[in-house]
Amino acid sequence: MERMNAPVRPSTIAPPAAAYELGMVVSGPTLWLFTAGIVGTRADGSIAEHIAEQAAEMWHSVAALLDEAGFSTTDIVSYTTYAVTGNDLAAVMAARDSFFAGHRAASTLVPVPGLARPEWKVEVAVVAARSE
Repeated sequence: MERMNAPVRPSTIAPPAAAYELGMVVSGPTLWLFTAGIVGTRADGSIAEHIAEQAAEMWHSVAALLDEAGFSTTDIVSYTTYAVTGNDLAAVMAARDSFFAGHRAASTLVPVPGLARPEWKVEVAVVAARSE
């Protein structure tokens, strides 16, 4: 069976700088999921102080959204992560790698001076696609 969400890997350009794809092709009749910016706020409304904990909670929330909509991690084709500068980006990438467990999607990581609330240190917006 042909893979619906397939990476695009031209040999004529530099490979990705980390665990992600530069491009993804989505084919066939498709259901899409677009998330808002998801932050690391816990279900009880509390927010961890450290970016590593916020990043883990952020991906936990993404997993819950995927599950509720009938998608899985491997349906993610693209995501954009915003991390407040001055924080540990390695911790953000480690949380991402743990969540994806080897799956790769198109990715952009943007250092920003701040997010909508000062206690938020990381945010992600996700696009997922799966066959109908």
